[in-house]
Amino acid sequence: MTLAAANLLLRAAQRFATIDFLYQLCALRHIHLLLTVILATVIIYLIRRPRAVYLVDYACFRTSNECRVPKASFFENARLSPFLRDSTIDFIARVLERSGLGEETCLPHAHHYEGQDCCLDEARAEAELVVFSSIDDLLAKTTFISLDAIDALITNCSLFCPVPCIADRIMNRYKLRRDIRIVNLSGMGCSAGVTAVGLARNILQVLPWGSHVLVVSTETLGPFYYKGNTRSMQLGNILFRMGGSAMLLSTCKNKARFKLTHVERTLVGADDGAYRCVYQEDDREGNIGLTLSKDLMAIAGDALKANITATGPLVLPTSELIKYLLFSAARKVLHRRNIRPYIPDFRMAFEHFCIHVGGPAVINSVQLGLGLSDEHVEPSRMTLHRFGNQSSASVWYELAYIEAKGRMRKGDRVWMIGFGAGYKCNTAVWVCTRPSVDAKGPWASCIHRYPVNV
Repeated sequence: MTLAAANLLLRAAQRFATIDFLYQLCALRHIHLLLTVILATVIIYLIRRPRAVYLVDYACFRTSNECRVPKASFFENARLSPFLRDSTIDFIARVLERSGLGEETCLPHAHHYEGQDCCLDEARAEAELVVFSSIDDLLAKTTFISLDAIDALITNCSLFCPVPCIADRIMNRYKLRRDIRIVNLSGMGCSAGVTAVGLARNILQVLPWGSHVLVVSTETLGPFYYKGNTRSMQLGNILFRMGGSAMLLSTCKNKARFKLTHVERTLVGADDGAYRCVYQEDDREGNIGLTLSKDLMAIAGDALKANITATGPLVLPTSELIKYLLFSAARKVLHRRNIRPYIPDFRMAFEHFCIHVGGPAVINSVQLGLGLSDEHVEPSRMTLHRFGNQSSASVWYELAYIEAKGRMRKGDRVWMIGFGAGYKCNTAVWVCTRPSVDAKGPWASCIHRYPVNV
């Protein structure tokens, strides 16, 4: 081989080596680019991923014998009222007998005597008694968290909204931080407690990790006693009772009792019938009261169905979802509307149910619609019997009942269902992370007597 040929081969080899190096460099750059994209995607996902929200603890207002109103006393006050006709008194007696209420439910002092008048100061005193007692009990349970650690406060009371509001009164009483976020909800009815929990979850998503939100749910009854003779307005007087709850939520898992996995809000207020089914207005005599429509149960059922449709795919096991899809497909393919739609078995998704204690009809309707056993609705019926309808706070008394009975286990799932004016059906799903070590709370003095036959 000549020298020229050797040089030519050498230059060709060098050229091929350079090209191979460039190919390797390009491949390396592609790998680096791919790794960079993957890393950036993971970082963005971790940043934008919703934070887990936990219930650190909760407390319920513990009623006292001073506020107790047996059914005989309630009826006697109605009988002596100068405003009520005999037909209205007979109606109250019939409904009271079938109300599911026991003899230990409580009403504010303004409802304990003939006349039923309540001034603004008495209404404030009632609200402060319930709210401050609940918060004090909660703070006693969470001594490891200081008041300065509370970053936001949410209160809900539908009927009573004084100036300053209840949230401001809490801030003044407990001397909370000046930069705390405050939200005061009103007029949202009995489902406002679940609404407040959902709002707390959203606020915790934008606050620094480890922040805390205090949620307080109650209803003030004193100034809203109905003095007229419209029967649909008298139902509120008969069923509603004193009650309140305080909950502390956080994004920190340390010492938390429950994990919030889902909140679903269903609003059907665009329909005029649903909008007016729970409506505060004047009767023909000018008395303000809360009207409950005769279509309330049907509207509540429709709202619950819509809520179940949204919640079911997130909580039900695959087997139940497949059954539901097969039944739905069969109805469409066969054009047989007489085939009843399949109702998924929610007992496979939840161990415990906290159904709003709107009254026996509400509890029975939900039990029938979801195919629940008497044990599943026992917390609702017993809460109605012992405490009455406590509006937005009632679901927390039901949760306390389950724990007082020692039925809560780690990993158990709880479904809270609330109905409210507007009309709304709001639900929350909790998973127990740390069962209660004691059964103290609103049921401490009477849990040994329950369940009772209603």
